[in-house]
Amino acid sequence: MTDHALFLGLNKKAAESQTPIIGKELSALVRNMNATNNTHWTKRSRRYLTFARTYMELPRRVLDGTIKKDDVSKTAQNAWLDIIKAADSHYDPGTFTTFVAYEFTTEYDKTSNTHRNVIFRSSDKLPKEPFSRYHSRNPEGLWDRMDGLRDQGIESLAIPHNSNYSNGQMFALEDWAGNPIDDDYAAKRLRNEPLVEVTQVKGTSDTHPLLSKNDEWAFFEIDSAENIGSYVRSAYSRGLSIEAGGVLNPYKFGLIGSSDTHIAASPISEENFQGKSGVLDGDPEGRESVPITGLRRFLENTFLPPLTVEVGGQTYEAMGRQRTSSSGLAGVWAEENTREAIYDAFRRKETFATTGPRIKVRFFAGYDWTDEMLQSEDMVSTAYASGVPMRADLLSEGGKSPSFLVWAVRDSLGAPLQRVQIIKGYVRNGEHNEFVYDVACSDGSSPDPSTHRCADNRATVDLSDCSISTDRGADELITLWQDPEFDRAQDAFYYARVLENPTCRWSTWDAIKVGVERRPDLPATIEERAWSSPIWYVNADTNDTNVEVHER
Repeated sequence: MTDHALFLGLNKKAAESQTPIIGKELSALVRNMNATNNTHWTKRSRRYLTFARTYMELPRRVLDGTIKKDDVSKTAQNAWLDIIKAADSHYDPGTFTTFVAYEFTTEYDKTSNTHRNVIFRSSDKLPKEPFSRYHSRNPEGLWDRMDGLRDQGIESLAIPHNSNYSNGQMFALEDWAGNPIDDDYAAKRLRNEPLVEVTQVKGTSDTHPLLSKNDEWAFFEIDSAENIGSYVRSAYSRGLSIEAGGVLNPYKFGLIGSSDTHIAASPISEENFQGKSGVLDGDPEGRESVPITGLRRFLENTFLPPLTVEVGGQTYEAMGRQRTSSSGLAGVWAEENTREAIYDAFRRKETFATTGPRIKVRFFAGYDWTDEMLQSEDMVSTAYASGVPMRADLLSEGGKSPSFLVWAVRDSLGAPLQRVQIIKGYVRNGEHNEFVYDVACSDGSSPDPSTHRCADNRATVDLSDCSISTDRGADELITLWQDPEFDRAQDAFYYARVLENPTCRWSTWDAIKVGVERRPDLPATIEERAWSSPIWYVNADTNDTNVEVHER
């Protein structure tokens, strides 16, 4: 759990009856907010609005001196000790791993969320207080602080999250001050931010349908506009462009999924989605997955206007909290279930992301591999020994075309797998290009060599009870693939995407449970998915700036 470092502990402090650092008139607004007589929607909403007022009032009172910064710091330090104690008391090496962590909360402006989750490798030695916006609004200030702690033997990494809400700022072409990215900036970012979040409750940050118009699966849980600097796939392309200009690529990160709820839980199951905020969306009406009327509808439509996206002449629309997603999970290939092993896997970026199901995916690349490799009991060890895993560079080798090994295994409690895809991106003459290739199909079919698409496996969903086809799909899909458009001279990135058969979206489950017709303007089904971290193909003859940077 990564609580916001900004105001850490202050909201709880504000709700106390005796709160001299806040003031009685302010604390009265949020006292007993969770009492049983405040559970009705209108009362909850009023309480939530007063809570929001308190939240907005706190920084003003800190800045004007009403609340002393020393008192803010002391409150944060006490809450930080509680977080450390909770993480350590629940850590059971080999069985259940916890990390001491927090969220660095900042933004470029009121519409640009550029938050990071900061994870510490160990709790043996930690800072007295989390670095927050009180210390600096600039993420580069956070990186400087992390470098300084690293010099003291305190190892940590930061994970940008919810980049789709960043208004193009998360993966910009300039630094915070507006200067072009240089090697120092790129090295500092690579050192401190090896990972990025690709999916969470506030939507998917892989790509946007207006940025990837040839990707039929791009419109998936979209909850933001198409700013190119907000999406991971575009960031990978931007990194290649930066590198082509002779500067170190700052955007060579691995992928994870997260939840980002504020209810102390990870609602990753479509069937049992609990919402994001609790106080506002803890029931189907609050999530707007069922029809709402009267004052509640007026308030929702007034303060949460519709989001509309037009792709290929077709308009997609979503509104309010029904845009939230039941997502996601971080997958890690680690030697054991301990802080050290998992953190080291984070650091080397051998990670993958899912939208909730426990799909497992491996992704390797190498040369001179044959299909016999897929039948070997030593396949994985051979792939490590003679190739590279996800997150790594694959250097060119003569005129050879690399082979990509992708292996996906379904969640035994989820839907069968439908297909595995490889997404390729590169930059030519300053233009970003991308292709989506189906590389493995379920039900014994193969990708069409001209369209590079699997045939529809005709998996169905019964929308009356959400039951799914039991005779379609695969338990695992594995293949060895070569890029039919491979260009030895062209640097590129490749990553795998795994799709399940369709299943009911959480909003459909809500309608069934309440016993009403589902909303026709919301997707009835989704295709849950997983993403691997990329492999970067590097033309070694012309590229000498492409290096991993972990040490100072």
